[in-house]
Amino acid sequence: MPIFVSYSLYILRCADGSLYTGIALDVARRLEEHRNGVRGAKYLRGRTPVELVFERPAGDRAAALRLEYRVKRLSRTEKEALIGGDISPLQSARA
Repeated sequence: MPIFVSYSLYILRCADGSLYTGIALDVARRLEEHRNGVRGAKYLRGRTPVELVFERPAGDRAAALRLEYRVKRLSRTEKEALIGGDISPLQSARA
C-alpha cells in the first residue's frame, strides 16, 4: 500500500513587498532554506527577509502543483484576499 504524502501550499511576503508562492512537504524546513539561501528559490535572493503569510494543506504533489498554478494566476488583490482568509479567489479561479 503506497504511503500518502501531504504537500502544503505557502505564500511568502518578501522584504520588497512582493509575494512568492510555492509548495513543500515541510514548510518550516523550506522557509529556512529560503531564508538561508541554501536550495532557496532564485527569485528570493536579495528579497530577504521573507515572512510566511499563508499556508494551506494541498494533498499529493499533483494536487499541490495544480493549486500552486491557480494561485500564481491570481491577481495581487486576490492573493491579498486569500492571505486575509477569504478563500473565494481559489474557488473561482480556473484550473
